[in-house]
Amino acid sequence: MGYQAAVITVSDKGYKGEREDKSGPAVAEMLTEAGFEVVYTGMVPDEKAMIEAELIICADEKHIPLVVTTGGTGFSQRDVTPEATLAVIEREARGIPETMLYESLKITPRACLSRAVAGLRGKTLIINLPGSVKAAKENLAAVLPALEHGLQMLMADGSTEH
Repeated sequence: MGYQAAVITVSDKGYKGEREDKSGPAVAEMLTEAGFEVVYTGMVPDEKAMIEAELIICADEKHIPLVVTTGGTGFSQRDVTPEATLAVIEREARGIPETMLYESLKITPRACLSRAVAGLRGKTLIINLPGSVKAAKENLAAVLPALEHGLQMLMADGSTEH
């Protein structure tokens, strides 16, 4: 693929050093195996302003085409990753979380509890994944085959030939 990517883990316990981050490295490994160059990894607590700031830095300052978050998409009062993502994106990419939901429902009925979103900020695609290693990998696998084409369209100055 040849695109750069960032992986941001959203976890209070991980940020405090109380829990080892396993989902972030698992997602980074999948992206690397798919041909992405993971140029940035980060860890933030479940704080909306801090998540927003991290997303903005990756998109606006680092100009990373793909930013994937893991964690903070559930029903807990502290799960605010989707709200932070919605606050910084300019356009939603609803087909991505819909595809993740569709594929996840084949595995567990609990998939319907995910609140993940995806969208575009400038020339950056931001995708929320669940926090568990298993769910993060399953969700990423559901959309990974389409990402190269999506990023090609995002990076193009005008319309692309399909």
